[in-house]
Amino acid sequence: MADIEDLFRLDQFVGSETLAELCFKVICKDLDIISEKNELGKEVALRSLLTGLVLPSEICDKLIEYVLRSDTIEFHDEFFHVFRDTSRTKLKRVKVVRSNMANYSAKILTSHKLVELELTDCVNVTEATIEYINANADNLQSLTCRGIHSSLIPARLTEYQKRGYVFKIPNLRSLTLEYVRIRTPEYNLLLAGMTNLTHLDLSNNFHIGNFEFFSSVPNLISLVLHNVKINFQVPAFLDNLCCLKNLRHLDISQFNHGHGVFGHPNIILSDIVKGLPHLTSLDISGTNLAGVQVGDNGRQGKTLKRPCFHDADCANTSEHCDIPGLASRVDRPLQFLGLYGTEYEACRRRNIPAKLIAGDANEDQILVAAHVCMNSKPGFLQKILNDLYHVYRYENFHRMDQALCAILEAMEKHPLHKYVQIAGSATLFYVVKMKEKGEIEPRLKERIIRTLLTGMSNFKDEETMMRNGCLTLNQFRIPQDVMSNYEALVKLLLYSAKHAEQEGYVQRIGIFLLNSLACQVTGREKRLLGNLGCIKTMLELIEYRVEFDIFDDVLEVAWSTMWNMTDETPINCERFFDENGMEFFHKCVKKYRHKEELLKNMMGLLGNVAEVQHLRAHLVQQQYIKLFANLLHSDSEGIEIPYNAAGILAHIASDGVEAWTVKRPSRNEVLELMVKASEQWDMFSERNINYRSFLPLLRLLDVYHTPQCQHWAVWALANLTTVYPHKYCILVIEEGGIEKLNTLMSDPRPYERIKALAHFVVVNCCHYSSNSVVL
Repeated sequence: MADIEDLFRLDQFVGSETLAELCFKVICKDLDIISEKNELGKEVALRSLLTGLVLPSEICDKLIEYVLRSDTIEFHDEFFHVFRDTSRTKLKRVKVVRSNMANYSAKILTSHKLVELELTDCVNVTEATIEYINANADNLQSLTCRGIHSSLIPARLTEYQKRGYVFKIPNLRSLTLEYVRIRTPEYNLLLAGMTNLTHLDLSNNFHIGNFEFFSSVPNLISLVLHNVKINFQVPAFLDNLCCLKNLRHLDISQFNHGHGVFGHPNIILSDIVKGLPHLTSLDISGTNLAGVQVGDNGRQGKTLKRPCFHDADCANTSEHCDIPGLASRVDRPLQFLGLYGTEYEACRRRNIPAKLIAGDANEDQILVAAHVCMNSKPGFLQKILNDLYHVYRYENFHRMDQALCAILEAMEKHPLHKYVQIAGSATLFYVVKMKEKGEIEPRLKERIIRTLLTGMSNFKDEETMMRNGCLTLNQFRIPQDVMSNYEALVKLLLYSAKHAEQEGYVQRIGIFLLNSLACQVTGREKRLLGNLGCIKTMLELIEYRVEFDIFDDVLEVAWSTMWNMTDETPINCERFFDENGMEFFHKCVKKYRHKEELLKNMMGLLGNVAEVQHLRAHLVQQQYIKLFANLLHSDSEGIEIPYNAAGILAHIASDGVEAWTVKRPSRNEVLELMVKASEQWDMFSERNINYRSFLPLLRLLDVYHTPQCQHWAVWALANLTTVYPHKYCILVIEEGGIEKLNTLMSDPRPYERIKALAHFVVVNCCHYSSNSVVL
């Protein structure tokens, strides 16, 4: 095993994507680039490689991994048909993970005479595939079949007894078969003819008896029996195991605590290491084989009350070794020793004859444990991530980069394991929180966010997962850092808003994130929010709170979200009316008239609506006009509410006298109130507003038939270019505002106050331009 510095390397997550990676992503989004669908009389249309294309194994092998990760297609058999022509596609090392492919696709893949084949969580692949493997096994060196629901190996091997073998793979070196349900005598049949096998993994298998089948695999250098019930009380098992004299790696770790407790553990461990002279790597995690430390050579951690042994268990104890069974290895330490979850906290002992230790005593041990358990021990991995959580929660860290790699790898490799996702997302929160935002490379940020979203999507009804994910996402710059995953995040948050507990924390933080996603984005993203039903969802949240007389920050933020997403987006303004938004506006004004922040958000939204000419007719109703007129003299602390009220009225008035169909209050009366109100506002007032364009304001400068409209627009420009010159002067200049203002000042129709304000804006912009040139 490598040094701890090399177990997890951050450089795999950072830096620019390679051209090959970009190409794979593009192909995954559109498989028509390399293939076409053809109807073959089957329920699912199958894909064939485009005529003239020839793809080498370096492309084909990777393409499978990328397509399966991308969820491009629903039925994987459709995709795997691309590789049917072995003269134009070449496969060498195939890794199929969490696929719904059937035996039909397995036949295609094996026809390439593979060197390596992995089938993990492929529940539709049955024992029929055994014959496809055997028929094309000339080059096969590694075969892996993982997954609790795997049905590649049948429960009984009766049908294979007559021919004397199951697999006929003469050159196989590595075999992994999880959750095999056959009985002990049938292992000889299962492993028959595999005399060249050097690596065998039978994790989670049910019945291996006394390991009598050791003679079928005499050349093993690696044996993994993780979570396999072992009977060390029968001497034959230990004797058979120790016949594998070439063994270098042995894993007898147990996640099931009851299966890991043995009588006379010191003697058993001593016999193992003495009987396997070439052993360099040993994993006894979850067992009691480390025994009880005898004497007091020093411990790291709390002292435990321990029983005292008076028999041969203590015979091999050395003053230089705190694990009695490993006393014989003091002068020849193991390269790796797995002690995670062992009895009596063995990993915390001081004198342990091993260079790398997996345990939970410190950050290094936990990271080693994560590396060891990454691929096939999700139960342990969940606990390990919880241990990391406690390390980083109290900021007791030294290897944060390695931890980040470990968390991401764990979550990516086990996306459907709920507790790995929950533990990983919780730990990820603290790691991201402690890192400076500028420290995280863009590509790494994207990977963190994508990994979180995958976990949240798979467990979107799990409150803890959604809370962890939202809290972690909130550590990033929203929306800038999530733009490549914008749509997926919006869909998740909208689902959460509708299905999470009303008034609960998950719903609350989700709404805040949605509001942030509606800010500082282009019309494309705002339209996407509307297309995905954001307006409807926000109004449903508002309706619930109005009905049950609830005032909370969700109510305020729901209106704020709609304010942001209707900005210069007419289609979303239309959706607001289509979903009876004005009804809820009226109810909220009536019920919460004195809630200033809420009123500000609602008026901001209607200000956006009023900029859309064909929608203004919906606002020309006596109850609304009267309300807007009354708000011109709001006693609020800032000017936002009366400012937006005046803006709404100015846009309505800009349509002319004939569009004003309300008798009371009269148009002239309201226009007079608008001017009076604007003259009372402080020109230096700071604003809670963000204009992306001044075009709606500049259009009002052309409304010479109603100079009061010009008055409001030019006051707004004067205020914004005074308080925020670096942000808004350039906007006036770029959008042709200077020309319009000069035209206005030279026209006899506007009154002098309007021209004075226009001159003020021009001076601000000229001053800004001259300073910019100097700089």
